[in-house]
Amino acid sequence: GQGPSKPLPAMAEQGETLCGDGEEAFPGVTLSDRLILTRSRPRELLPLSTIRLDRENISSIGKLQNLGEIHSLYLQQNKIEKTENLGCFPNLRFLCLAGNRIQRVENLLPLARLCALDLSHNQIQVLDTEELPRSLQLLDLTGNECTHQQGYRELVLAALPNLLHLDAQPTRGEEKEGGGSSSSEDEDDALLPEPSSPFTVDKDFFADLRRELAGRSQRRRRETLQEHQARLEELQERRELLLDP
Repeated sequence: GQGPSKPLPAMAEQGETLCGDGEEAFPGVTLSDRLILTRSRPRELLPLSTIRLDRENISSIGKLQNLGEIHSLYLQQNKIEKTENLGCFPNLRFLCLAGNRIQRVENLLPLARLCALDLSHNQIQVLDTEELPRSLQLLDLTGNECTHQQGYRELVLAALPNLLHLDAQPTRGEEKEGGGSSSSEDEDDALLPEPSSPFTVDKDFFADLRRELAGRSQRRRRETLQEHQARLEELQERRELLLDP
């Protein structure tokens, strides 16, 4: 009479795929549609466009249904080793993978609208900038070996024309290749050819117009920064928790 058998762990009861095949005492969990449904944190009154699954012992990202409505995905402090299967979040703007076990940047190019990416405190030795979405405005790789690569910062800035913050430092004022102005100003300027000789009298008009356009792109950048500043502050709190013994 051994009595009733022990129930399976809660995660497994929920139909989760367990990884590791006994290599670890506590195998990790696969991020799945079911996990999102049962474990993402509605009790914190998050917006419907946000999924939060930090500290859930997740070791891999499974194939998910298309989640076009999701704009923010928090997966920090798990055991994720590989970024994969994220194409099901086509409208993702904000991705936090801080404090995982990721060794290389890959499979992120389908995230064409991604603005902010936190990969701090992972295990990335060498950074392949071609794997970073060009839409990024905010990138954090602090705590990774790759930040000590020679010319690391220049390499990232050259690859990401819209970047405003790198490793919690503003990039504003740093020289980009081909001059210091940012891409949004360049786009606005491209609409406005240099005045040709008949307009020399009205150069002030063009100067004013350029200033107005530059002001608009600064406003756009400022709004983006404000939108992400709150997230940065939250991440800072999380990082302090992460670094606590």
